[in-house]
Amino acid sequence: MRGVTALTAVAVLILTGACGTSPTPSSQEPTVTSETPASPPSSPTPAPESEVVAQARADLANRLGIEPAQVTVVSSAEITWPDGSLGCPKPGMSYTQALIEGTQTVLEAGGTRYAYHSGGGRQPFLCTS
Repeated sequence: MRGVTALTAVAVLILTGACGTSPTPSSQEPTVTSETPASPPSSPTPAPESEVVAQARADLANRLGIEPAQVTVVSSAEITWPDGSLGCPKPGMSYTQALIEGTQTVLEAGGTRYAYHSGGGRQPFLCTS
């Protein structure tokens, strides 16, 4: 029994000793050697436009008879729609009662905002309700 107690004590000492050590600093950490000031970080590169946003932008530009570059993306977010209406129900219609993954994109052109919805394999469409 004394041997088990001794082994347990050694194991506890090893484990508590390992928990209290801090990692040694890496010799590969960058150091500044010149006296010139560091340049400010560059601004992040914008993410490429998603296919859904590009389709919505092209549709709105076509509807308004303008160039797609004249359409500004206000926001675009993934969303879980509560049913098959994709957040744009039409009176008198019945919709699948299931959660549907999709996207809600808000565009702006000529000072007016337009909401495009998509999901469930459906292309983005202008939601006017």
